[in-house]
Amino acid sequence: MMAPVTIATQTAMDMRVARASVSFNVETVRDYLFAGRPNWETHKKIEDILKSDPVFDKSQSNFIGRVDAYERALAITKRLIELQRIHGWSKQERDQAAFILSEVLPIGLHNVAFEPVFLGQASSAMMLEYWDLVSNKGIQGCYLQTELGHGSNVACLETTATYIPETQEFEVHSPTLTSTKWWIGGLGKTATHGIVQAKLILPGGEDVGPHLFLVQLRSLEDHTTLPGISIGDVGPKACGGLAAMDNGYARFHHIRIPRTNMLSKFAEVTEDGRYVQPRNPKHSFGGMMYIRASMVTTAGWTIARAITIAIRYTTVRRQGERDEHGLERQVIQYPSTYYRLIPILSRAYVFIVLGRQTMKEFTIIRGHLDRGDFTKLPEVHAILCGLKVLVTSAAVRDLETARRALGGHGYSAFAGIGRLYADYLPAVTYEGDNFVLDGQVVRAAVKAYRASLSTPASPLGAHSGYIRFLKGENPKPVVDTTAWEDSDAIICLLEWRAALVLKGFVETMDELDANANQRLSKAVTDAFIAVQIGKMITGLDLLPRQEGDIIRALHHLYLLTTAEDALVDLFSTGLLHQSGDRELRLAIKHHCALLLPNAIGLTDAFSLSDWALDSALGMSDGRVYEELWRRAQFEPLNQLGTTPGYYKSLRPMLQEGQKLAKRVNSRL
Repeated sequence: MMAPVTIATQTAMDMRVARASVSFNVETVRDYLFAGRPNWETHKKIEDILKSDPVFDKSQSNFIGRVDAYERALAITKRLIELQRIHGWSKQERDQAAFILSEVLPIGLHNVAFEPVFLGQASSAMMLEYWDLVSNKGIQGCYLQTELGHGSNVACLETTATYIPETQEFEVHSPTLTSTKWWIGGLGKTATHGIVQAKLILPGGEDVGPHLFLVQLRSLEDHTTLPGISIGDVGPKACGGLAAMDNGYARFHHIRIPRTNMLSKFAEVTEDGRYVQPRNPKHSFGGMMYIRASMVTTAGWTIARAITIAIRYTTVRRQGERDEHGLERQVIQYPSTYYRLIPILSRAYVFIVLGRQTMKEFTIIRGHLDRGDFTKLPEVHAILCGLKVLVTSAAVRDLETARRALGGHGYSAFAGIGRLYADYLPAVTYEGDNFVLDGQVVRAAVKAYRASLSTPASPLGAHSGYIRFLKGENPKPVVDTTAWEDSDAIICLLEWRAALVLKGFVETMDELDANANQRLSKAVTDAFIAVQIGKMITGLDLLPRQEGDIIRALHHLYLLTTAEDALVDLFSTGLLHQSGDRELRLAIKHHCALLLPNAIGLTDAFSLSDWALDSALGMSDGRVYEELWRRAQFEPLNQLGTTPGYYKSLRPMLQEGQKLAKRVNSRL
């Protein structure tokens, strides 16, 4: 006699059926996402090492406070460095291990900010003295830029570094409360050294703007804070996010550092106090550009985690209407659900590949900078600003959309998306507030437009190719029902939109509306990404037909939803008329429905194991309710035999209420 089908067994069955309906080779798509089978094999090998190590156990991570979370993060950091040495991991393999763990670590800013900035800005003498310490974690670094009173406006930072020729030292000082360095990751308790962004003041009192200085913060003997420096943690963050990260503050009280501690690869102060100017005033952008370039891939994989959880859970979650077998409908089958989730899946795929391309391009540009070639710096800076704004805004929105799709259980920490959201949320404001960065994109666009008018024959850069449409070389696109099925047509439409929005911006610069910068920045960046997607689609010819077609459909869906997001611009610029928006939305629905049977396979291709994903609702076998129940048993409140505070607070309240009720009843 067959055992009765319970909800738990039904969820497992639903997951098996979903996988059985996948029409492509998951391993082929997985290898595409990892840029080749060898990269995935390295990923798997590293994950197997991490999973078997008790230091990386995740079972109690939801139940600990900040102090314990910080200590756990330090233990994880120490073990990662040990494993790197034991297994001979490269820097890339070490970074891959940190990515697999997806843990917030105090060492994070050393790896993505301190080390790259040091490598890109330090003089050869400073490299010789410090690089082995930096690269081998003999010192722990942080990057002190943001202040209590200033963040994105680097030019107005208040911290000073005044050169004193008599002693050949810089005096670093925080002159006001608002000059206190604030929000600095790793500073609160971990860092021994910091790269400090401070206004360089020459002996005659001339302020030559922000420069970078290496400052020792704590003793290498006992980790005590050095004299003249006040350091602390800034406190808990919103939504409990980044609990293990010791974001800190620091004030400097006329401390002295050697002249050689200025990061002087591009600019320096001589022994007698003369300032040697850099060949390009934006020489210091390199470190920030690296961080922004890496944020594209990070956004893609963060979205990938959330959408894997959401698609798996909505596949096995049944609610509402019943089918002919008496079963409630799978939540993902409702158009209101898949219309939200499948586009998120497309953005994960696009951002992962786009991020990989962006890092390659940045590596090339960094080589040019090292050789003193700054010709492409302004354009690349604008590209990275625009990408940072777009991908972080999209990721924050997508994480919350995915969490809501989980229904009530999405609010549980065991679901996993809430933690992702809380930890990722500051991305829209760190390394430049998104609304401020939009202005950088706009300035570059206007400059390119004016240059094209004054010198029509001059070539356009990768971020400004859309301006060619304003030279009369191409007719405006005709958008009919077939246009939404043609990726090239949508790419052309998005480029035209950028060109016309830019033209309208320039023509109304005397009286811009309040949101003009944001609209233009997004239009320009959308056009850039659309062109990159065109290149991605061409590259898919190297894949087997079935796998190429499924990824092509994802890329096309990204273009469709980008066009939907741009509808106001498309109408206002005259690129779209009458019912074009309805046809567009029907095309989006059609492509979502087309991709829906392969949704589980497309998330499986991310190769996120249950251990790495750490989500009760994202279990690969579909047994989500059993896992949710199991995890709840670890709740510390459930380990107590009595109710804490019962005798002190709850019992007296109950007794008093019962007495009052008895008195009322006695009067009746």
